[in-house]
Amino acid sequence: MHPASSLSRAAVAIPAVAAVLLLTTAPAVANVALTPVSTDPYTDAQAQHQSEVEPDTYAFGNTIVSAFQVGRVSGGGSSNIGWARSGDRGATWTHGFLPGITTNGGGTFGQASDAAVAFDAKHNVWLISSLGISGSTVNVLTSRSTDGGLTWSNPVTTATGANDKNWIVCDNTSTSPFFGNCYTEYDITSAGDSIRMKTSTNGGASWGSALAPGGSHTGLGGQPVVLPNGHVLVPYLSLSDTIRSFRSTNGGASWNSTVLVSSISHHDANGGLREEALPSAEADAAGTVYVSWSDCRFRSGCPSNDVVLAKSTSETTWAAPTRVPIDATTSTVDHFTPGVGVDPATAGSSARIGLTYYYYPTASCTAATCVLDAGFISSTNGGSSWSGATMLAGPMNLSWIPNTSQGRMYGDYISTSVLSGGNAYPVLPVATAPTGSTLHLGMSVPTGGLAVTGGTNTAAVGAAAAAPAVRNGTVRTTAR
Repeated sequence: MHPASSLSRAAVAIPAVAAVLLLTTAPAVANVALTPVSTDPYTDAQAQHQSEVEPDTYAFGNTIVSAFQVGRVSGGGSSNIGWARSGDRGATWTHGFLPGITTNGGGTFGQASDAAVAFDAKHNVWLISSLGISGSTVNVLTSRSTDGGLTWSNPVTTATGANDKNWIVCDNTSTSPFFGNCYTEYDITSAGDSIRMKTSTNGGASWGSALAPGGSHTGLGGQPVVLPNGHVLVPYLSLSDTIRSFRSTNGGASWNSTVLVSSISHHDANGGLREEALPSAEADAAGTVYVSWSDCRFRSGCPSNDVVLAKSTSETTWAAPTRVPIDATTSTVDHFTPGVGVDPATAGSSARIGLTYYYYPTASCTAATCVLDAGFISSTNGGSSWSGATMLAGPMNLSWIPNTSQGRMYGDYISTSVLSGGNAYPVLPVATAPTGSTLHLGMSVPTGGLAVTGGTNTAAVGAAAAAPAVRNGTVRTTAR
C-alpha cells in the first residue's frame, strides 16, 4: 500500500463506536453459519428500530469494509450510516457508525442513505459515499478513513442539491495513467434523474466539477467500475426500462454518450416488497465488465425473475444476457437484488465469480404469505457454468423488515466481494421475528466466507434475450 495523503482536512478523524465481534455464530438458519457484524443501537422516534438495510462492500488486500443504513425511516433514509470492517480476510470484525452526518453522529442532517464503499490505494484512503438528507436537500457526502477503516472523518461535501443513488469507485491499478482517481456517480432528482459524475484526485478530500454523459442519460443506480487501462464504465438502469452504460477514457475529464447493454423484462415482486432491476457491476483483471440484474425474459409469461448476467465484449458493446442457472425456469422461485463479485486477480475463462441474491421460494404470494430467503451461487469460468445454489438465510416474513413509502425494504441493492484467491463475502441483512414493534434486522456475514466453486450447471442464452422489455410495474424515480 502507498503512504496516506498528506492533504489537510477541516474534519479530524474521530474514533467511532467499535468493538471486535467474537466469532460466536448465530444459529444456522439455512445451509451456512452466520456471524453478526452490526446491529442498530439508536432509539430516535423517526425510525423503525432495530433495523439495518442496504449494504455495500469492498475488499482490498486483506481488508473488507461494508457500509449500510442504520435505523430505517419510512419516508426515506435512516438514522445514520453504519460500517463493519475486517482486516484479516473476514476472520474477525469491528463495527461502528459514521460521525458528522446525522444528528445521531453529531451532524446536521435528519437522515442518511445510500452508502457505498471504495478504496484509494494511491492515497491509502477508504471512502464511504452516502446521502445526507434534510427535507428536499439531499447532498452527496464522502467520509474518509486513513487508518484502514478503523476510524472515519466527518464527511466531505461532494455534491449539493436534490440528489439520489450515489456510487463510488477508485482506480487502483498502479500502471493506469489515472491511478488514484476516484469517481462518484449520482443522479439529480430535480432534473428528471439526470446522471452526473465527479472526480477526485486527492483521495476524496475534494471533488471536481459535475459532468454529464453525452446524449440522453436519465436513470438510477449507475455503478462505475474501473478497467486496468484506466477507463471507467458506468452501467445504470435507465428510466426507459433498459440497462445502459457510458464511459470515460480520459480520467473523468469527459464522459461519452450512453450505449445499450440490454432491454429489461422484469416481474415486480409480490407482497409489496420494495425491489427494482438495479444493476450490480464489477470488472475482472482483463477489463471485462460483468453486470447482473433480475429479469423474467426466460420465463414464459413473466411470472417471476431469474438473475441474469451480461458481459462486455468491448468497452461499448455487450453480449446478450445469460440466465444464471439457480433453478429451473419452471420453478416457482422469484429471484431479485443480485450482488455480483469478481476475484480481482482472475479474468476471462478463469474468472471467479460470486453472486448473492434474495428470493421468494414461491413467487405467487401475498404480504401475509411471502417469505424471503437469501442465496449464493458461484462460477470459476467467467459464468459459463455455475455451482449449485446455497441457501444463506431465511425464511423471513415481510413483517420482520422495515416498511417504507415504496414497500417493505431490506435494501435496493446488496453486494458481494471476492478476495483475491479466497472466499466470497456478502454482508447480509438478516431478520428474525420482532419483539413487539422492535425489529431484529441486522448485518451478518457467512462465517469464514463462502467458497467460490465451479460446477456443471450451464448458463442459458435464449432468443428471449432480444425480446422487448415488459414489466408489471414502473421504474421508480427515486431510490433513497
